[in-house]
Amino acid sequence: MFIYLSKKIAIPNNVKLKCISWNTDQGWISCGGEGGLLKVLKLEGGTGKDVGRPSASNARAGAANNLSLNQTLEGHSGAVLCVTWNNEHQKLTSSDEQGLIIVWMLHKGMWYEEMINNRNKSVVRDMKWTASGEKICIIYEDGAVIVGSVDGNRLWGKELGLSLSLVEWSPDGRLLLFCTSQGECHVYDGNGNAVSKVPLYCNEGYAGSSQIVGVEWYDGLQGTVEPNCPVLAICLDNGRMQLMRYESDDNAICIDTGIKSTRIKWNCTGAVLAAAGYQLSSAAGETRELWMAQFYNQNGEHLRTLRVPGGGISGVAWEGNGLRLALAVDSFVYFANVRPDYKWGYFCNTLVYAFHRPDRTEACVMFWDTRNNDKYPKYVRRLVAIQSFGDFCVLATRGEGTHEHILILCNAIGSPVDSRYIDVEPKYLAITNHHVIAASDETIYVWQFRTGLSRVLSTDAGANRRKEMRERLFHIDDPNPAQSGRGFDGGGGGGGGG
Repeated sequence: MFIYLSKKIAIPNNVKLKCISWNTDQGWISCGGEGGLLKVLKLEGGTGKDVGRPSASNARAGAANNLSLNQTLEGHSGAVLCVTWNNEHQKLTSSDEQGLIIVWMLHKGMWYEEMINNRNKSVVRDMKWTASGEKICIIYEDGAVIVGSVDGNRLWGKELGLSLSLVEWSPDGRLLLFCTSQGECHVYDGNGNAVSKVPLYCNEGYAGSSQIVGVEWYDGLQGTVEPNCPVLAICLDNGRMQLMRYESDDNAICIDTGIKSTRIKWNCTGAVLAAAGYQLSSAAGETRELWMAQFYNQNGEHLRTLRVPGGGISGVAWEGNGLRLALAVDSFVYFANVRPDYKWGYFCNTLVYAFHRPDRTEACVMFWDTRNNDKYPKYVRRLVAIQSFGDFCVLATRGEGTHEHILILCNAIGSPVDSRYIDVEPKYLAITNHHVIAASDETIYVWQFRTGLSRVLSTDAGANRRKEMRERLFHIDDPNPAQSGRGFDGGGGGGGGG
């Protein structure tokens, strides 16, 4: 993945921003700040969820788009601390430091106040809509919780007796996560009954106090990258973070981001998690904060670091197609263009490429005959990489075992020709006319594959004599790989992982 800053929008009068949110369906951007500032912006050609669809707006994602909408919403007097979109019903909800909540509606291309609420007791710390957009949960610092419907009716309210800071719905809307200022995460059901606590494995062994600065539960509306992958992210201000498959997952992936974290946010497909924060740097006796955003995949692997100028990142938001990121920094909105690592190859007049469909957990690998315009889809579980050369392409996938991976050799219509099970993680993959090379950080695996023609031409006796030479394994520290390569029988069987 490659990411770079591409555009900056200044907020008038140097008003500092406190929050930002991007409507993933229609492309509106809302940002709130000091002095009651609330703006709704939209970039020209702004896209929503047109993931994978060729369009002029997607092609211009790297261009410096002008604003097609720049509306200031009047109604707040205190600093606007929270903004959240209801994508399904085209509503915007905002709250300020004085506890005032306003619901805004769209009418003839402009945003107008629809409903207003003020509890006059405490400040609103967070608000979240369910994935369906039917219910909203509002939490106050003094522990009060209100759940309401999209039409403005109050469904239930409760005093939890906790100092609340963050809230998050489960994807199905049946559970609520409440994070406290003491660094705890409580699980409640949809009616406000306590269920359990989320164990923070990532913070074990940490001596100091820490607070939760981000809780994000990917809603799954755009499908998942692979079956049963982590979708719940919890991040602490000390930079420690954990990724979980569900709220009681005892096999969480723990990450130390190396920064003092302030915000986290999943992208539209739950494949990339952005974590914003800063590192302290000392130079010439002066200590200053270096702000940045770290990016991780759903398995907790670090993808990229983006350095961000300014004195603080107060909000992170993704565009609906995942190709842009908006950052609220001081009195500016920075935009970063994202270039994912696409899985694709070209051979025999055939373009092979992978993408995900919301209704499938497997990756869809499409074999497109560009000459005859014929397409052959193939669904592959846990796809890792694609490479092509000559008459074939190779698909690398994760197997069912802990360290098991599968190499699948395919022809131009996606039919399996040969395959191998290996214990080498194929971080790097290459193919020639006769060999597939897969390499991890320390080990290189070479496989001389066999096609239908080579099987016919070879005799059984000759095949047995050369069996161990068809696969070789090298370690990067081997002094002479040509002599020390170890032949082995890596197993076989066609079509694995497809």
